Amino acid sequence: MISFNNDYSEGAHSNIIQALTTTNLEQTDGYGEDIYTLKAYEKIKKSLDCEDCHIRFLVGGTQTNLVVISHILKPYQAVISSDIGHINVHETGAIEGSGHKVLTAKGIDGKLTPELIQNILDIHTDAHMVQPKMVYISNPNEIGALYTKKELEEIYSFCKKKNLYFYIDGARLSSALASIKNDINLSDYKNLCDALYIGGTKSGALFGEAVVFFNKTLIDGFQFSIKLRGALLAKGRLLGIQFNELFTDNLYIKCGEHANKMALKLKEVFVKNNIKLITDSYTNQLFLIFSNKMIEEIEKKYKFSFIEKYDDKHSVVRFVTSWATKEENVDLFIKDFEENYKFIR
Repeated sequence: MISFNNDYSEGAHSNIIQALTTTNLEQTDGYGEDIYTLKAYEKIKKSLDCEDCHIRFLVGGTQTNLVVISHILKPYQAVISSDIGHINVHETGAIEGSGHKVLTAKGIDGKLTPELIQNILDIHTDAHMVQPKMVYISNPNEIGALYTKKELEEIYSFCKKKNLYFYIDGARLSSALASIKNDINLSDYKNLCDALYIGGTKSGALFGEAVVFFNKTLIDGFQFSIKLRGALLAKGRLLGIQFNELFTDNLYIKCGEHANKMALKLKEVFVKNNIKLITDSYTNQLFLIFSNKMIEEIEKKYKFSFIEKYDDKHSVVRFVTSWATKEENVDLFIKDFEENYKFIR
């Protein structure tokens, strides 16, 4: 069965596998003190155009959000998120489990704005309630929508004015950076947020995310927070080697470009056949409304995600492409859709 279910079904880019194999029997220091991790830090800093930012590698997205948010916030403080934000919907209460409430607003295409953030601040005014202290977004967001540079500038300016921290989840940052609608360079992010994580798990790595602190007042004790949460990997070089490869010869962006290209090929056939998209995505996620009958037929041969019921006869589904999606599989799906599925309503 051909899968369009997620962007982490495959292993890792061949460059990474080769590098892990080549270095397999080398003896290196542990816990991220190895030469490959230090090289990767320098490469990422160069791409960010930020020599004094603080970088640490973690294993996965939920772990990263938990460690970063719980490290930054005091026990009585909360984080603001879109109602579809990953920390609110798909992390099994990890943030709440650390003692921090997630305050939500219904976003526009799932995106937050200063006005939506202000609405939350307006109803949290005294010590009888949690104190909002951080704003969390994903770019691209959970339904494939992109933030523009102007939108991030407005949110960050608002956050600084209101004494809030601004943290960006970049689980699919390679897709955002490579999007034909993107107007933000990686080097811009140092002026757009306090902290960012650069996702590797969904961008060609076996696993791994790179946490970047631009706001140096947040760095103190972060290594202790990593260890406290069980997130300090003894074989840290496994993360360093992977990011060293991802940031060699623009591989990170190339992974995003391929994923986006495959998604846009699928999007073209859906739009051509009047399949409704939940949002006009130009990244590697497509959220669509299929008839339930169409879903029953397509899932006999292809794997994709059911998201939610839309009405009695239709449902929202998600198609995702990755750095490893084979173009011949996309072409096969398109052929099947044109010949068999588009007539099912």
